[in-house]
Amino acid sequence: MRHVLGAVLCLVVLAVLLLSACGGTPTPGLARGAQLYDTCVPCHGEQGQGSHDLSAPAIAGLPQWYVEAQLTKFKGGQRGAHPNDVEGARMRPMARTLTRPTDVTSVAQYVAGLAEVHPVHTLPAGDPQAGASRYNTVCIVCHGPDGRGMEPLKSPSLVAQADWYMLSQLKKFKSGMRGAHPEDISGSQMRAMAMTLEDEKVMMDVIAYIQTLSR
Repeated sequence: MRHVLGAVLCLVVLAVLLLSACGGTPTPGLARGAQLYDTCVPCHGEQGQGSHDLSAPAIAGLPQWYVEAQLTKFKGGQRGAHPNDVEGARMRPMARTLTRPTDVTSVAQYVAGLAEVHPVHTLPAGDPQAGASRYNTVCIVCHGPDGRGMEPLKSPSLVAQADWYMLSQLKKFKSGMRGAHPEDISGSQMRAMAMTLEDEKVMMDVIAYIQTLSR
């Protein structure tokens, strides 16, 4: 009987080894995240620096919790489902390729480990002094005095983000293209804040001030 049990155990171990060798269920973590990130490179770049031409934001160094949250929103339709959100519509199917339970965490962990980048300025210069007044009235509560965001409030860091991307997202929040889904609580909060920014000039002033925080 012992010989039979021993043979069965050997077969089980052999089967596990064969599955691993043949690309069975991958181990979650940085190695898996790096593998998954290959599908992100065409838009976000090898270093997570983003691409203005493709309207893909810089994601390098974003907190793991934030990347996980956004990927989950894209997968669930809380983000990127608006018919006019072209970039979101492109991102949703990419997020849905993360099919295994630990894939979102693995790729988020990898992205969080990339060195933070500081994209070049592309917008006409806003007024940072005017932006400071508005930032310290509207934005500071969630994003903090240093613009680094706060996990308890689900607010991301802003200091390493491209100016064109911040402007595009403020417009999306204000128009309801983003943050309007009833299950997107943090998005709806941000949308309410964006609604207080009267026009593009005010948005650019705020962005100009945020860029001073990264120096």
